Amino acid sequence: MNKTVVVAGLGLIGGSLAMNIKKEGHFILGHDEDVQSLELAYRQGVIDEKAEDLYEALSRADALFLALPITTTVQVIRKLNNVTLTKDLLVTDVSSVKNEVMKEASLLTNDRITFIGGHPMSGSHKNGFTAAKPHLFENAIYVLSPVNDRDEKTKELRELLEATKARFVTLSPQEHDEMTAVISHFPHLIASSLVQQAKKWQHTHPELKNLAAGGFRDITRIASSNPPLWQDIFFQNKQQLVPMLEDWIQEMTRLKEYLQYDSQEETLRYLTEAKTFRDGLPVKEKGAIPGFYDIFVDIYDQPGTIHKVIEVLAEAGISIKNIEILEIREGITGVLRISFPTGKEQEESALLLRRKNYEVVIEQ
Repeated sequence: MNKTVVVAGLGLIGGSLAMNIKKEGHFILGHDEDVQSLELAYRQGVIDEKAEDLYEALSRADALFLALPITTTVQVIRKLNNVTLTKDLLVTDVSSVKNEVMKEASLLTNDRITFIGGHPMSGSHKNGFTAAKPHLFENAIYVLSPVNDRDEKTKELRELLEATKARFVTLSPQEHDEMTAVISHFPHLIASSLVQQAKKWQHTHPELKNLAAGGFRDITRIASSNPPLWQDIFFQNKQQLVPMLEDWIQEMTRLKEYLQYDSQEETLRYLTEAKTFRDGLPVKEKGAIPGFYDIFVDIYDQPGTIHKVIEVLAEAGISIKNIEILEIREGITGVLRISFPTGKEQEESALLLRRKNYEVVIEQ
């Protein structure tokens, strides 16, 4: 049965959700304060109607997806009790911090509203509607946190999201916020601090920026994410992050002492334990931080070399996410890094190029 769905916020996540819900044949009303994003979504057929007044649109809706900043999401939930509804309304969000959102949702008294917290754990270093894509959530973990045990409503939400091909997991708000703090929010803080440190050292060593173009740029990719969004996340989840920063400072103090007092065995054990844990992490699963499925292709400094590589992949209908020349000097081989949306394209591309006698390494 087709439903009327309001998607509030048509950025990367909201736009991608709207694309998937539309696939199932539902009628989409889109709302966004950014007039350009709203108009673009309408012209592309991602939404069926522009809803300038969010609360007025809810009188026609069966479901509301709040793809807004966390602070704004809390404000909207707070106003839902004052909305006159003529039928039941399923409300969900996409916030990456759940405690404040769920606390506000628990105060809803309108009997027609059922709130189920949500967090699709997939994203991109890009943002805005132009970055939205229907396959964003494929094989990604999608956390659900129901306010009340209403299995039929959870089933209804999963049916609305069926086209995403996400993997649904039910967690309490506390479990969710603790785990995302460890493997998503905290790494973003650290990545930003590493970049800030490099920025300071650049005053002493002007060539540092060029040296940082390789591995350093890779390990700090997440620092390129949307700053206003992450500012909101950090302060919403500061109760988890502050103790983690204190632990991190102690961890760095321990490492400093290892080096300072020439504790070589302890340092080796520390590095080995970190390697063992890291190598045991799932390779093909999507996690809280967007994965990058890269291959490295050796190429020669000859006219048309890059075109030939891309042509092989294009003829096979393989989608490329990003392409970068890592190193090439006149007369010798260089390295072409090609990124793909999923591991499937990564493996297929490596196989195709090897058949064409290219030397290819898959990033693990």
